[in-house]
Amino acid sequence: MFTLAIVGRPNVGKSTLFNRLSRKKLAIIDDTPGVTRDWRESEGWILDRPIRVIDTAGLEEAFDDSILARMRRQTEMAIKQADVILFLVDGRSGIVPMDKHFADFLRRQKIPVILGVNKCEHEAAANAGMAEAFGLGLGDPVPMSAAHGYGLEDLYAQLLPYIGPDPVEEEVDEFGESFPLLEGGIDDLEGKEDYEFPELAEPEEEKSLRIAIVGRPNVGKSTLLNALVQEDRVMTGPEAGITRDAIAVNWEWRGRKFRLVDTAGMRRKARIDDKIEKMSVDDSLRAIRLAEVVILVIDAENMFEHQDMTIADHIVSEGRALVVALNKWDAIEDKTEAMKKARQRVEESLGQLKDVPIVSISAIREKGLDTLMKTITETHRVWNSRVKTPTLNRWMHRKEEQNPAPLVGGRANRLRYITQLKARPPTFVMWVGRPDDLPETYKRFIINGLRADFDIPGVPIRLMVRTSKNPYAD
Repeated sequence: MFTLAIVGRPNVGKSTLFNRLSRKKLAIIDDTPGVTRDWRESEGWILDRPIRVIDTAGLEEAFDDSILARMRRQTEMAIKQADVILFLVDGRSGIVPMDKHFADFLRRQKIPVILGVNKCEHEAAANAGMAEAFGLGLGDPVPMSAAHGYGLEDLYAQLLPYIGPDPVEEEVDEFGESFPLLEGGIDDLEGKEDYEFPELAEPEEEKSLRIAIVGRPNVGKSTLLNALVQEDRVMTGPEAGITRDAIAVNWEWRGRKFRLVDTAGMRRKARIDDKIEKMSVDDSLRAIRLAEVVILVIDAENMFEHQDMTIADHIVSEGRALVVALNKWDAIEDKTEAMKKARQRVEESLGQLKDVPIVSISAIREKGLDTLMKTITETHRVWNSRVKTPTLNRWMHRKEEQNPAPLVGGRANRLRYITQLKARPPTFVMWVGRPDDLPETYKRFIINGLRADFDIPGVPIRLMVRTSKNPYAD
């Protein structure tokens, strides 16, 4: 797919334009310079043509090992991915010496460069900015406003010779799932115990397995992503909080497609004062919602602080499959005792889950990564598990014989029917005589039985309780 990289000095509106072209609010936007640090990509559109858009960090004149220098190296990596570079300058502030320096740099890249003059909402600013932009020697500049969508037609006209004449129709990938909530009864199902509720049909083309990498700051999330993809795809370093945006990377492992998402570290809300950090955490929470499997990275030298378990509880409440990765395992001396302590802590804190998978790794030494990926694929399989309705109903009646539900007013609260409504996570609906009087302890008894008897370890199970509609109620 045609790839457009948006580059320029800090705070000229690159991320704003990236969000507009991708038609999603993916990049964090703020007036503070240097918010974007890693390059990120997305499928987007320029009018009627699908394109791949790359957002980059602001170009900086730094060549040491500082964060600014690492940001510059990330931008240089992104430029190599592009078919065309859109060099964005600020029409309000005019051309500065840094713009001239980077214009010279881009001319040496042997990649077509289009000059865009952003923030040209007002005619006076547009005229002044355009007049100075001609002096960069990059051809006719395109006046535009990323915030208001102005100038996209002119940008389209300049990109058209590189994109090609024929539009390509593509389906827009939609994340998220929905399923029908059953408000009625089961009267129409009497005598049809083999009825299966329809689930959303999966497309024939294999989709990438979406994995979010989350955890507290400075536990090794970005190092883990780089170790998996075998390249310095995202910035790493000893400083806490380097990652701000959730960076998605497409990757293949043993012939299977994955979409890895590196996220910003999540601290306790009471300790977050910076508005950019708040937006970064919101981006991380969104990545959890859209993921199928979530890797919770934990520092093995400082295991299971309160925030670790808060993050784990949020993952479970979102219904995502959880895999715990104990990073920096090479620094642990008594590994047997440390693993025993880890399993005990998870068991105590996540009582609703049994047998959460825990894998020991060393991201910086690339140890345990193969075991981690095998555990992820197996956990994903369990998260997608389904049980046939006839099997479920025979199982439910046996459970009721072993341990009947508590009486209500001296009368039995009968279990009538159970079916699996959906997978991802496994979700069951059970009809009983009086659902409001069924205690939580009995629901946990059913859930634990489902987990144990149908081999559904380590993933959330949801159980909804319904009753059949009384035709004489009115």
